[in-house]
Amino acid sequence: MSKADRNRQTARARIAAAQAQQRQAERRRRILAISGVAAALVIVVVIVAVAAATRSNKPSQSGSSNGPLPADVQSKLTVPASTLASVGTGSSATAAIQSVTGTELTSGGKPEMLYIGAEWCPYCAAMRWAMAVALSRFGTFSPLKGIHSSSTDVYPNTATLTFDNSTYTSKYLVFTPVETEDVNHNTLVTPTAAQSALWSRYGTNGSFPFIDIGNRFVAGTMYNPQVLQKLTWSQIAADLQIASTPPAQGADGSANVLTAAICKVTGNLPANVCTTAPVSSLEGKI
Repeated sequence: MSKADRNRQTARARIAAAQAQQRQAERRRRILAISGVAAALVIVVVIVAVAAATRSNKPSQSGSSNGPLPADVQSKLTVPASTLASVGTGSSATAAIQSVTGTELTSGGKPEMLYIGAEWCPYCAAMRWAMAVALSRFGTFSPLKGIHSSSTDVYPNTATLTFDNSTYTSKYLVFTPVETEDVNHNTLVTPTAAQSALWSRYGTNGSFPFIDIGNRFVAGTMYNPQVLQKLTWSQIAADLQIASTPPAQGADGSANVLTAAICKVTGNLPANVCTTAPVSSLEGKI
């Protein structure tokens, strides 16, 4: 073999070796790229799973769309008279309800109870339980929806109900609820001029909740929403049946005071509600 042939063979060997090294390097790059993509996919899957789990563990913040209040919860809004009698005024602030003078508030020939609130409001969340218990003694609600108050306000995510799009039927009074905003502060219902005038005249700087009973009594927050913190709808409803529990002391106690005010505008009707303890005695104190 000539020297030239040997040189050509050596050159070809070097080229082949270099090509083999390039192929090996390319395979390594592909393996690393595939591994990187796989790792990224795993991370994305983990992030999505964690986010989904987090969302599922949070109360829904879409206002009334949280869904119907469980049937067993709504049925427990009719609290036994014996339990209400045992609670008395409970932890409610009787002074939070005040008598007012003005043109009687009526609708269809019946006394009217006006409520102005908002679904995000934690104080409204507390008072809806009290109003529902009191009003259930005079009539019936259509199926109510369960919501939670705002997650970014005081007493966040308080389990409650909403009166938005609800129907209340009673022989003794008309209940007019005005839920002005949903939990995200989006407008639901705008008060009429007459409602706004009452709210402005008797309310506290336009604060929520505002409750006007026949334009003879007005009230706002009557007990501390703290007693409802971290409780579910079912737990609150169950506690309303037990006089010694903090929710019963707050909501049932406030309901008794509201009941006394309602009885004073209905002419003490129905008698089986208005002549029972502690309602009859409370009428003389408000």
